[in-house]
Amino acid sequence: MARALHPGIAGLTTLFIVGAAVPARAQAVEMSFEAGYTASEGITASQSRIIFGQIYNQLDLTSGAAFGFTIGAFVTPHAEVEFLYHRQASTLSISDPAPSRKLASQDIENYHGNFVYNWGESGSAARPFFLVGLGATHYLPGDYDSSIANSATIQKIATSTRFSWALGGGVKFYPSTNVGFKGTIRWTPTYIKSDSAGYWCDPFYPTCWVLADPDYANQLEFSGGITLRFGGR
Repeated sequence: MARALHPGIAGLTTLFIVGAAVPARAQAVEMSFEAGYTASEGITASQSRIIFGQIYNQLDLTSGAAFGFTIGAFVTPHAEVEFLYHRQASTLSISDPAPSRKLASQDIENYHGNFVYNWGESGSAARPFFLVGLGATHYLPGDYDSSIANSATIQKIATSTRFSWALGGGVKFYPSTNVGFKGTIRWTPTYIKSDSAGYWCDPFYPTCWVLADPDYANQLEFSGGITLRFGGR
């Protein structure tokens, strides 16, 4: 059976293919290294689960520190395609109606290909930007919490990769030609599942469809860092 391509490798491959299509003399490349804080939320289970003898409905992902990088190529003076990797520290917990209980440590990785639109001239000292991205979110559960009995012998929770997208924006400041600072706000909804939301029947034809109510785990990241710019000016 063929193995799935790692989302990070897929994103970099896409960036390089797009970048290679742009004439070399027209390319400007930006690299950014960022750190910040991500507010996260979990999901409500489709049905109640009995865990450790208690009933739970909510799977929670806690907020935490985040870091990552982007690398992008300008295809016009304003339009840029980039690859983004960000990683957030989190914990996986359960709650409702039973009291909240931590299950395990949890890292969350985002791998996205972004389209970025930059306002202002290429040599401006400040350039606001807007981004939209598509890609994957990778969940990496760690060791069970030590408060859980026999935690060292329980099989670890499996990793999971889900489709996600992103909207965001911010400002890049360039006190010099090649070195600047970047502040970003980015919202990332990750698709987890869909619950049934009833039926819709066509009033003219004897056909009905099941309606789905998608459930997303959301991240809202506030980050800042350094950005490096090379060539193409």
